[in-house]
Amino acid sequence: MMKRRTFLSAASGGILPVAWSADEKVPSPMGIVIHSYGRRWQGKDSSVKFPPFENALDVLDHCQQIGAGGLQVGVDGWSADFAGKVRDTRESYGLYFEGSVALPKTEGEVPAFDKAIRLGKEAGARIFRTYLGGRRYEDFSKLAEFKAYKEQALRSLQLSEPIAKRYDVKIGVENHKDFESPELVELLQRVSSENIGACIDLGNSIALLEDPMDTVTNLAPFAVTTHVKDMAARETPEGFLLSEVPLGQGILDLPKMLEVIRRLNPEVKLNLEMITRDPLSIDCLDPGYWATFPEKPGAHLAATLKMVRTCGVADLPFVSGKSAEAVLAYEEDNILKSLQYAGQSLGLAYHGQKFTTEDIDEK
Repeated sequence: MMKRRTFLSAASGGILPVAWSADEKVPSPMGIVIHSYGRRWQGKDSSVKFPPFENALDVLDHCQQIGAGGLQVGVDGWSADFAGKVRDTRESYGLYFEGSVALPKTEGEVPAFDKAIRLGKEAGARIFRTYLGGRRYEDFSKLAEFKAYKEQALRSLQLSEPIAKRYDVKIGVENHKDFESPELVELLQRVSSENIGACIDLGNSIALLEDPMDTVTNLAPFAVTTHVKDMAARETPEGFLLSEVPLGQGILDLPKMLEVIRRLNPEVKLNLEMITRDPLSIDCLDPGYWATFPEKPGAHLAATLKMVRTCGVADLPFVSGKSAEAVLAYEEDNILKSLQYAGQSLGLAYHGQKFTTEDIDEK
């Protein structure tokens, strides 16, 4: 097998190190997307060693402790008092803050969205990440259903745009395994607002058989924020398994991808989304997968499967069957290894300490 990233590097002309210009300040440490702490967030799993994160204040405390640069977390349902506490806490730590919001689907949902944006901004957010839906290949069995979803997505963006403009904030729409990047670009162009852009997820669109570098190239002109991750894959009879892995351990050419994004938006924040879970099954050889892709070229399938076969690994990370304590330790380890890689190999500032853990019984 090729070593990780060798295949993508060869296809793109070689890995280029991230180099910031002499007059550019070194970017802040990588921030954390709350989904990186899917286990500890709001007490899903926790322990004495890995206590729960009940709210954004707990996560900000932890970001400060591990040397992260900021936090991207949901702001729906906040009170003015809580927004003030978040503002005071993040300012005391010198951290940046980005919100995450659900878009309104109807006029009746606009007031709640307005409140979320207002309070998020009071807490310090000028950037808000959102997503429009779930996994296209799982959620829709008919093309007509997907087309209706697409029109609803456009409507949600149109309802959201005046609010974003009024508060002078930017909303980044994530490529969330629903829209291929050209389709998302089309939506953004139809809205045509400097307040509505993209949250570029570096790995999601592999599930839609997109070359990850194409995803970045297509969405970079619209980038307002990011979900930075690395991916590993393994072929299956139905298609392939896809899994997040710590930065630097997967197949993505992270230096080149981030160089493309920051060339067009030097101010964009780099937010780690390291989700610790079982791999996702992408059943792209099942006829049902293709229900909403009537015009997708077979070359996309061939290229993706070639990448998986060339760069695939025998062992992907699984958490099923492990103790809660072992999974919590694994989650933390994955995040801190990624932050260290960002500081050492991506040119970001990083002030965290080397992470070590005691061996934990996984039975």
